Amino acid sequence: MQLYSSLPLSLESLSVNHVFALALLVCSAIVVKLLVMRRRGIRSMEAFPGPPAHWLIGHVKEFRQDGHDLEKIMKWSGQYPFAFPLWFGPSLSILNIHHPSYVKTLLTTTEPKDDYAYKFFIPWLGDGLLVSTGQKWFRHRRLLTPGFHYDVLKPYVKLVSDSTKVMLDKWEVYGKSGESFELFKHVSLMTLDSIMKCAFSCNSNCQTDSGTNPYIQAVYDLCHLVNVRFRVFPYHSKAIFHLSPHGYKFRKAARIAHNHTAEVIRKRKEVLKIEEEQGIVKNKRYLDFLDILLSARDEHQQGLSDEDIRAEVDTFMFEGHDTTASGISWIFYNLACNPEHQEKCREEILQVLDGKDTVDWEDLNKIPYTTMCIKESLRLCPPVPGISRKLTKPLTFFDGRTVPEGCTIGVSIYGIHMNASVWENPYLFDPLRFLPENVAERSPHAFVPFSAGPRRRFKSGRGTGFSGDGCKAELSSQTLPYQALHAK
Repeated sequence: MQLYSSLPLSLESLSVNHVFALALLVCSAIVVKLLVMRRRGIRSMEAFPGPPAHWLIGHVKEFRQDGHDLEKIMKWSGQYPFAFPLWFGPSLSILNIHHPSYVKTLLTTTEPKDDYAYKFFIPWLGDGLLVSTGQKWFRHRRLLTPGFHYDVLKPYVKLVSDSTKVMLDKWEVYGKSGESFELFKHVSLMTLDSIMKCAFSCNSNCQTDSGTNPYIQAVYDLCHLVNVRFRVFPYHSKAIFHLSPHGYKFRKAARIAHNHTAEVIRKRKEVLKIEEEQGIVKNKRYLDFLDILLSARDEHQQGLSDEDIRAEVDTFMFEGHDTTASGISWIFYNLACNPEHQEKCREEILQVLDGKDTVDWEDLNKIPYTTMCIKESLRLCPPVPGISRKLTKPLTFFDGRTVPEGCTIGVSIYGIHMNASVWENPYLFDPLRFLPENVAERSPHAFVPFSAGPRRRFKSGRGTGFSGDGCKAELSSQTLPYQALHAK
């Protein structure tokens, strides 16, 4: 008791000068730590010249979120071939690479995704495939791979076509009235509806429900807030972000997303329980993604925990609908800007449909010109403009320059796709770039809309990504019989 009673007296006896000195000491220690980290970062990037950076905020002010940030990246890419460093704050540096030869060196390794930018996704998406590393990533990847087998994906085409028809019925109303509408909103609802049907056997009715879909809005908010947190250096602190208005909004949106996911999993477990009790599981026409998640077992007969299942569902729900919606929306835009290519796609699709109102899985290989247009749109407007990796060991590029262990390397997918030394007239929409003979002359790492290498997205049985198949199926399902026009 004497010890505790004497504590207030000791605190009261501290003078203002002592408190000020203590605060100054703490601030000095923080500044010294940042300076040491900055010096270490400068040394690690000394082989790579780059644009001048402010000592405290780096290049943050250069990115104003005004629609011209990618143009600035391309300007610097022209000044600094292959790679240049970007600084976000006084100590965080990222080596931005934008040439296939450099990208090949990085993406053919198994280096993990960086533990800085991606960690801001964890409170939302959990430790799923997007952010997990090491043995956990390899184990989950192995357990989830059966969900992307040919036999599992094949029935999805009909389901995507059904969702597309719902969207087209809504567009028909707008077409008759002449009223304009936000395309991306409609496409996002359609892709969410598709992913709910395909991966979770759930009819969400999200396209026909009135009002703004709360999950879609939550995803918009979460993506924006993750970007804000990365750009605002003080928000890198968990405590500061948690206490900020942005942190409160992030937690609110994350709760909406998590509740949506939890409800999907709950309903699916109920259905599986009933099917198991009635002995009809093996008679199902196909297993969906969530079936595989819930039933997956490794070599030790261990499945995924409830937390792991939620993380993978959150990840797949977000990546499966958002990136596909972005890719499809930009495809519409690019075809509207290039009507001569749009007309060729329409003719090709109508010929393959041959009177049918729904495209089949086998038909997706019969639309080569449309496939080239999709790839060219993904080159011009990649849904994910960049990814990053954290080095666990030094990495040497083909020109002899080395990046030490611990550095973060950012792959500018947009920068690669617009690299004038790789693509002639890179800003021109030219689907013929993807003719087989032209593809054979380029590095396979010149076109990486969904990454590449061991940590790339899942491929389907035909070697294309799930999002790529989704784009094909959606565009082929009576969409292109309607003409997209570019609003001047």
